[in-house]
Amino acid sequence: MTNSILGAGIFGLPSLIAARLDGYSPLGCLIAGCGALIIAACIAEISSRFENTGGLYLYGREVFGRLVGLLIGWLMLLTRIAAAAAAADLFTNYLGQFIPSLHARVSGLVVLGLLIGHLALLNYVGVKTGMTVSNIFSAIKIGLLVLFIGGGLTAMVMRPELRLPQQFGRTTVEGWFEALLLLVFGYGGFEGALIVGGESQNPKRDMPFALLTALATQCFLYTSVVYVVVHTLPGASASVRPLADAARIFLGGWGATAIGIGALISTYGYLSANLLHSARIPFSLAVQGDFPAVFARIHRSFRTPHISIVVYSLALFVFAAMGDFRWNAILSAATRLVVYGAMAVALIVMRKRNGPAPFPLPAGILFSAASMVIVLMLLGHVGKGEGIVVGVTAAVALANWVTVRKS
Repeated sequence: MTNSILGAGIFGLPSLIAARLDGYSPLGCLIAGCGALIIAACIAEISSRFENTGGLYLYGREVFGRLVGLLIGWLMLLTRIAAAAAAADLFTNYLGQFIPSLHARVSGLVVLGLLIGHLALLNYVGVKTGMTVSNIFSAIKIGLLVLFIGGGLTAMVMRPELRLPQQFGRTTVEGWFEALLLLVFGYGGFEGALIVGGESQNPKRDMPFALLTALATQCFLYTSVVYVVVHTLPGASASVRPLADAARIFLGGWGATAIGIGALISTYGYLSANLLHSARIPFSLAVQGDFPAVFARIHRSFRTPHISIVVYSLALFVFAAMGDFRWNAILSAATRLVVYGAMAVALIVMRKRNGPAPFPLPAGILFSAASMVIVLMLLGHVGKGEGIVVGVTAAVALANWVTVRKS
């Protein structure tokens, strides 16, 4: 669960946020956290109505019908591919700390191929291997972030000369919106803590707790990490390895090495978890008759959905190879926002259709309206390239619906 909620973006986003907000970067993290809370509160109410697992795809299908359900399913699949591709690009960035030649295009592609290929193979031959890797590495990630935050704050107190004067100059509206888009990628994943809400015995009690725990953890870690980076790392906006470079300032060479290795381990763990779960989404949809039947095939020897795993892994490699960390992060955020907007509308529809929810959100209509405003404002600042990919995905979802509807 930790890997799904926190992701790997925290090792790369601080420099991108600093490039756009400079001294306002920690404030940006807090603002994004408040926006995520508004959206997640809507999803919390909706999810408390369901006993079956399936997450946002299930909610969309039940509320709006099969077409919207398929659109959400495709967009969530694209979200997971883009998020994992961003993590793979981040892995090569941090590996370049130890192997400088990886900055070359060809060598970078080779590393991406080996990274994604061997993880796909692990999942191809059996689930247990991937799950073990994920469980071990998720604990390492949290420990490293606590070390980084604690070391940075302590150093700034004990050695005041390390604290950099902050620049609070003029920022642009475009810079703020792009920073918030990037933080949607960073905070995105909080719905992972809510997907299992239908399985809890007391959704009215468990859902708010899962929501607040997930978002409080994310907001604290992101704000703290960004605060340490912008206050200790000169030229933070230019760094592709902001945590390792900042650790070098206040912990020395051993600290930079430890954070660098830890970032590689954590990113690897996130990718292994992603391949374990997300590669099976096409399989699950195919079993329900919403995807081509070929994705529902099971390997005779390994008993794994091998077609689904192979196709997902190939798509992941293509996105990682063609884009970079920033582009894939914004693409992942854009697709999430479309789905979040659908959930904001679903809250109103379900209240009118089904009455009060097990977890009734106070002033739910206001939360829904605020969520739609947030979504529309942020989507208005998505780049042309990302918009084209989202549009193509929607067209594919429509073609998918036409096909399964006829059958």
